[in-house]
Amino acid sequence: MQLHKTDRARAELKPGVRTLGQRERTLLLMADGSKSAQDFRPLFDGDGEAIALRLLREGFLEAHPGKTAAPAPAVAAPPAPKPTPAQLKDFPSPETTQAIQVSADQFEGKRSLATTRMFLFDICERMFARRNPEMAERFREALRNAKDRETMLAASREMIEEIEKIAGHERADSISERIAMLLPHHQAA
Repeated sequence: MQLHKTDRARAELKPGVRTLGQRERTLLLMADGSKSAQDFRPLFDGDGEAIALRLLREGFLEAHPGKTAAPAPAVAAPPAPKPTPAQLKDFPSPETTQAIQVSADQFEGKRSLATTRMFLFDICERMFARRNPEMAERFREALRNAKDRETMLAASREMIEEIEKIAGHERADSISERIAMLLPHHQAA
């Protein structure tokens, strides 16, 4: 069964609406009717399938018979032939890979607060330093003061809201996806 967004999911993904976390929103963005819950398993350190099933139960996703009902027998053999095994190791799906390429760069880092902070500093410089120096300085200060996952998420949400205003929801969503891939799941110092 392939997962599709419901009207509730589309409403959640509209600009200014944020009731779900970054991981859930990322999964909703990738649910395009070509993937089953099992296809999301490698995402988020193996939590992707559980998140997809929860979104299905909560009415954000619905399952329909797929065009190609051949589930992948192993994580290393996805139904889409595009990605290479090396890409699958670093980027769980073609959609995520495409979103990362759209999000500005090929930042190769590990999941950590430091990596997330570096990525957000780079985005801050690219998006705000010339356009609005005062706002850029405010974001830089928030990033410097972000010492745990929650404060980093708060700083990134403020930046994403401003990015959405000046560059649109697609750009903001692609950056949100990258943040979700870089930010650690549990508190780390």
